[in-house]
Amino acid sequence: MNRVAVIGAGRIGDLIATLLVTSGDYDVTLFDSNEGQLARTPNHPRLAKSRLDVADAVALGAAVERHQVVVNAAPYSLTESIALAAADSRAPYIDLTEDVASTSAVETLAENGRSTFIPQCGVAPGFVSILAADIAREFDDLDTVKLKVGALPRYPCNALSYNLTWSPEGVVNEYCNPCTVIFDGQLMQAPPLEQRELLIIDGVQYESFNTSGGLGSLASTWDGKVRNLSYQSIRYPGHAAIMRALLRDLGLSNRRGLLLDMFAQSLPVTNQDVVVIFVEVTGGRSGRLEQVTYTNRIYGQEIAGRDYTAIQLCTAASASAVLDLLALGCIGGPGLVRQEDIQLSDFLANRFGRVFKKAPQVPAVRVGGDDPPFRLDAVSTQGLADLRTADDGAGPLLRRLNPISGQTMPLELGDRPAG
Repeated sequence: MNRVAVIGAGRIGDLIATLLVTSGDYDVTLFDSNEGQLARTPNHPRLAKSRLDVADAVALGAAVERHQVVVNAAPYSLTESIALAAADSRAPYIDLTEDVASTSAVETLAENGRSTFIPQCGVAPGFVSILAADIAREFDDLDTVKLKVGALPRYPCNALSYNLTWSPEGVVNEYCNPCTVIFDGQLMQAPPLEQRELLIIDGVQYESFNTSGGLGSLASTWDGKVRNLSYQSIRYPGHAAIMRALLRDLGLSNRRGLLLDMFAQSLPVTNQDVVVIFVEVTGGRSGRLEQVTYTNRIYGQEIAGRDYTAIQLCTAASASAVLDLLALGCIGGPGLVRQEDIQLSDFLANRFGRVFKKAPQVPAVRVGGDDPPFRLDAVSTQGLADLRTADDGAGPLLRRLNPISGQTMPLELGDRPAG
């Protein structure tokens, strides 16, 4: 399974192709309708590039037939066509889509297909689904599961505290479409941008709110098995209020073309981003109610001599890890493979999945403006209250080290780390 068709040479498809060919184990053909996009991907002896109009079903079918596996990194509107071509050629199929309708079409193909279909292999759904399922297996019964992910600028500088770090079409989709949740044991649709929550992760304050698509198949898998289940996007505080004003008060949720144009033209793209991951599982274990919380922040890095953003890295690495596990026989088939069917231990041990391994982190607290930071094994409200300033109250000398900017900032005694 070493001949791979990667369809879509955008920011994610570019890196998937790069990861696979530089591993030394895959020959990749990268397809796109835009020759300029193809040209931006570095040449490699194991990489071929080909212009392809996905709307041409005959050309698409011929392109797919020459490969042993298909990775769809194209816009979600093309998902069904590409999945159908893979089904016709009996090639295993992998995609990254968050779109609910597109995923439903793939699931229908998988019911009667003779190959393996693994949709939603990004970050959310994708890695967080694998992670949440692994944590949930530690419990005898589930009460509440919260999944939260944000692809954020490291240095926000506008009223929205937001820059484009990935597809503007994807952002519009998740802000405007209904959100699948399980609330008080009932599977239902909830409006986006609601159920806002505040959280603090390693001294940085965020907000989160309902957005569409991030749960993937977990809602149907856990229907009847969990009391509350939700997915939320993480943003910096204040973002949700402005977006609600735009989408609801000004009615832009019904004018998506205009909203998309506003995002694409007015929000600058940044390559200085961070992916923030938060998963919280509460349930019964050994006769008592317990909670497990996972948090992680992932930054971009250089690969094969080029700099890639955090969201590129996370999304491409996740899809590449799933492909690797499929090739190694760690993932079964034929038929549909859900993200929660994949073992977290296999994923993190994989050469591509290691991107998500969490480095040991201990909160840094700085006392005074000039004192060096020192480490606390556990930070609690009481512990912070015990840290007194030299003049005992003459100004907020107790400060925290912002892990994003590296600057210090006043630390309120009520601040707590998430979880």
